[in-house]
Order: sequence, then structure tokens, then C-alpha cells
Amino acid sequence: MIGEFFFTILHQPMYNVLIFFYDLFPFGGLGLAIILLTTLIKALTFPLTYKSMQSQKQMQEIQPKINEIKEKYKDDKEKLAMEMMSVYKNNKVNPLASCLPLILQLIIFIVLYRVLVTGLGEVHTDWLYPFITNPGTLTAWFLGIDLTKVSVILAVLMAVAQHFQAKHMVSSRPPAAARTSGALDEDMMASMNKMMIYFLPAIILVAGVTTLPAGLSLYILVSIIITFIMQEWFIKRTIRWPWQKELPPTN
Repeated sequence: MIGEFFFTILHQPMYNVLIFFYDLFPFGGLGLAIILLTTLIKALTFPLTYKSMQSQKQMQEIQPKINEIKEKYKDDKEKLAMEMMSVYKNNKVNPLASCLPLILQLIIFIVLYRVLVTGLGEVHTDWLYPFITNPGTLTAWFLGIDLTKVSVILAVLMAVAQHFQAKHMVSSRPPAAARTSGALDEDMMASMNKMMIYFLPAIILVAGVTTLPAGLSLYILVSIIITFIMQEWFIKRTIRWPWQKELPPTN
């Protein structure tokens, strides 16, 4: 029952959109269809990403108050939880909001993996909507790469892009002197930064050269690039972080 539900609301729509783009731009093959599908997914999930960034900003703003409460009620866990919930409620902050895009990305990743594994080759006509043209077969080659198999080139590009994005995000955070006192434990922050910059790209690289089909590596690569562009050219120009004295220029 659950499998049928996810197939109907996620797997089948994603498969049909992929076929639609493939049929609309046949010269680009499956690779261009995946790029367009990724762009569409990022556009549709942008409002959630935007809310996540707003939530991160709000959490940063109330962090001094949170630290005061943690210090004041460190020996009373029940009172501590009540006071923290009161701060979140009064400031209209949802501490879980920043996690939602990650969960959604994981779900999309799994669904697209299933689409690429089970949906290539002969088109599944029983999966197609009546208004989607059947192209017959799906050509899995893109720029000389078989998107059904592992691609070392795409795996390396994917890991490098993730490393660059994580390093840029860490470098754009406020310097230690500009942070509110006790905002986060420095050792923990340093460990998280190292994990984002080195450990996560390493995991992506290993997965890319061992198990992930190149089509999925292409999706991740394009997703990283689009996310970086969104952060740089839109979100950073509309969200003012607590340590910033003024908004960046919009032109």
C-alpha cells in the first residue's frame, strides 16, 4: 500500500516528466532530460529552501537567548525544555524547518534512483500518462558517458563541487569575533566544518565511483551547482544575517 502510494505521487510523475523532457529535446538525450528535471525540482522546492534559510537566520538571532536559558536551567531539564519552547513560540521559529529540505532531497534522491534503475531502456508504457508521448526507447548516453553505469568523471566533479560549496558556506559564516558568545561550541563547529568540507565529499566520491549510476551523479552535480547559484544570487540578497550590517547590493 505504501509502495503504491509513493509510486503514484512521486515515482510515476518523475518518470513522466523525465520522458517529457527527453521527448521534447531528443538531441540532448537522457542527460539533458535529467538536467532539466533537476532544475524543475529545485524550482518547485525553492520556497521550502527559502523558508529553511529564513529559519537558520531566526535561529541565529535568538541563539543568545537560548544560551542564557541553557545556562540558567542547566540543572532542570523540564524547565529548560519549557522555556526553550516558549522562546521558539514567541519568536515564531520552527527549529526543524531547516531539516525539511534535507529530508525532501533524500526522498527525491531515492525516487530518482529507482527511476533510473528500473525505467531505462524500453519505455514503460503502463507508467506513462495519456498526454505523454512515448519515445520508444531511452538513449542513456550523454557526452560519451553511459548514464546507467558508474562514471568516475562525474563522481570526481560531484565531489569537487560539494567540497567547493561546503568550503564557501563555511567561509561565509561570521568570524569567531563576530559571533555571539557561546553561540556554538567551537570544537563542535570545527568538527562539523571539517565533515562538510572533507568527509561528505569523500563519501560522495566513493559512492560515485562504486555504486551510483552516472545519471544520479549528474543529478547531484547539477543540484549542487543550482543550490550554490540560488544561495549566491538570490537568497543572500534577500536575507540579512545578524552579523551583516547591511544587505549586499542587488545589482
